[in-house]
Amino acid sequence: MQTLLLHSHKPLSKTYLNRIFSLVYAAAVSVLLLCHCRHLFHSPTLVSAALFLADFVFAFLWLTAQSFHWNPVERKVFPENLKQLVTENDYPVIDVFICTADPVKEPPIGVVNTALSVLAYDYPSEKLSVYVSDDGGSEITLYAFMECAKFAKRWIPYCKMHGVVDRMPEAYFGSDHAWYHETDEIKSMYENMKSRVDKVMQSGSPLRLDQVVEPEFRDAFSKWTHGFTRQDHPTVIQILLDNNVDKDIKGGVMPNLIYASREKNSKIPHNFKAGALNVMLRVSTFITNAPIVLFLDCDMYSNDPQTPLRVLCFFMDPNADPKLGLVQFPQRFTGVNKSDIYDSDFKLEMQIISQGMDGLLGAPFMGTGGFFKRRVISDASSCGSAYVRINSKNIKSEDVLASAYEVARCNYEDHTKWGSEIGFRYGTITEDTYTSFRLHCEGMKSVLCHPKRAAFLGGSPSNLNDALTQIKRWYMGFLEIFFNKYCPLIYGVRSMNTLHALCYIHYTLRSFWSIPVIIYAFVPQISLINSAPVFTKVSEDGFFLYVFLFLGAYIKEFLDYVVFGGGPAIRWWSRQRMWLMWGLSSYPFALLEWFLKSFGLSTFGFNVTSKVVDEEQNKLYEQGVFEFGVDSVLFYPISIASVVNLWAFVKGVTGVVMNGRLDEFFVQIFISGFAVVNSWPIYEGMFFRRDRGKMPLKITLASIATALAIYFLSSVL
Repeated sequence: MQTLLLHSHKPLSKTYLNRIFSLVYAAAVSVLLLCHCRHLFHSPTLVSAALFLADFVFAFLWLTAQSFHWNPVERKVFPENLKQLVTENDYPVIDVFICTADPVKEPPIGVVNTALSVLAYDYPSEKLSVYVSDDGGSEITLYAFMECAKFAKRWIPYCKMHGVVDRMPEAYFGSDHAWYHETDEIKSMYENMKSRVDKVMQSGSPLRLDQVVEPEFRDAFSKWTHGFTRQDHPTVIQILLDNNVDKDIKGGVMPNLIYASREKNSKIPHNFKAGALNVMLRVSTFITNAPIVLFLDCDMYSNDPQTPLRVLCFFMDPNADPKLGLVQFPQRFTGVNKSDIYDSDFKLEMQIISQGMDGLLGAPFMGTGGFFKRRVISDASSCGSAYVRINSKNIKSEDVLASAYEVARCNYEDHTKWGSEIGFRYGTITEDTYTSFRLHCEGMKSVLCHPKRAAFLGGSPSNLNDALTQIKRWYMGFLEIFFNKYCPLIYGVRSMNTLHALCYIHYTLRSFWSIPVIIYAFVPQISLINSAPVFTKVSEDGFFLYVFLFLGAYIKEFLDYVVFGGGPAIRWWSRQRMWLMWGLSSYPFALLEWFLKSFGLSTFGFNVTSKVVDEEQNKLYEQGVFEFGVDSVLFYPISIASVVNLWAFVKGVTGVVMNGRLDEFFVQIFISGFAVVNSWPIYEGMFFRRDRGKMPLKITLASIATALAIYFLSSVL
């Protein structure tokens, strides 16, 4: 009898093409570096030294990036076979942690939608618990989830009865959904819930509007006293749904729904998201202690109700690797415009190169959409003296809640291994990547599950400043990972597969792309303005080396993104343009912020990305128009480079028309022209637009003045 498969994997068809290209391209890069060394030896100049530095960094980062392309794999799961091998009684309990921190930037109704989408999973309700981690300690968020608990008793049976696929209410009612006899009633209930939550948001407190009538829930708000602030408040844990007690309108069991906000004291330093997640791990140990835990961002809602079954195809496979500890779903995004002008979908990182890590020891944890085995990151014994074997099945019992409150204290982790060897690791704002790196070093393996229908969908930035700031924050965090005692270059190479360590090295040092980008954005152009050739002539053999290196890199990424990855060509072009902008702004500012923070000089902290939708801004975004609008320092270097490249291109073309010498200046003119084409949205914002989203006049004038200063300084030197 043939054994039913739960999952399978195979190498991607492009694997051998990747390897051949890597070897050929590596040889070409080696020749280029040798040519640089020869020029430096015979006729060293500041320009030749800068170009050597740019190409050396380029070569190093390109080399480490090849580890992503050495053994990419594709996986498939067969949840239909799972149901033939095990019964629902054998399914493990799952805890879901949804993280939110700021009710202003992360509207509670959006968090409620995320929770409803997972509460309605095609999974036994008695085996599912959803925890809401409110790190902002907002009574408005708690009220919103009280409303969520009531609505869930109608929403869950409605979805399961009719086989609804879009189980996030906002997505369902906003689409061309099927209509049933109770659909209008359900929609009306949802709109009324939204209206009540919005009124409470406007008033600032649910008690002011007398919206809470249940005595038990009214008592929960008694902790919000005058001294209660985001940085100073006691622990709040509220059981909103209890599967031992609560039933839906059809008499079915409801999943558990628990609200929790950890204790905070402004005098005691606390870690941001990682600290909140560690508290949730401990609190859930005493309430449900599920062997599988899912971590979700508040705006990353479930888009596939069968996602838990896909996960079990890995975890419940009798032939599964005992070291498998994480099933990661790639982040996918909704609301991305047709051209994806800010590369908000991150297709290359989230989907394409993650398959390369999956072929080694596994994809990293992406901060959301990851199912862990609890024992991989914590267990009951990690709660230390607080752990007591609790026999009660009543999650509202005094001993259960007393233990949960104890481990949520703000000083509980003092003199423990939490954050260093247990739970999410501290020391960086990108705790997700750092934690998976440390776990991979300790022997854990992971898999990337990439079904055709996205398992989760989330929001993405719709303005340039947010997009650049998000990248700056991530890559500053990656630098924190590299420059610590668990450095991927030393600790990682010793502890794991070398290729896998190279993947982490590339990720953590990616901000150094700023060096070749900045050099190639200014040095050839300033030299062109001053009529000084810096590259080989078109008529010389070395010219074709530059042609191969440029076209090879771009064509290879085009094939990965468009031909093999199935992405639209216009989005690939947007990706190239944003990579140049990151190299001029996000990456160098990430380096600067890391440097300042290393010396205790940085005043920047963790910033929550706003999920609030601005209608006018969203309209511009949908039209594919860049949104500037704010005096952001991140726009400054991009604008300077745009002005310098336009100046150089015009000067170069004019010089060739009047004096010839195209053979000498072709490469410099081409680089300037390429930058000009990529900078067209910048020129629009600086010179042609009159709407709210145009480039601020202050940035435009400062950029032109700085470009002139650079020219005069270079002419003197």
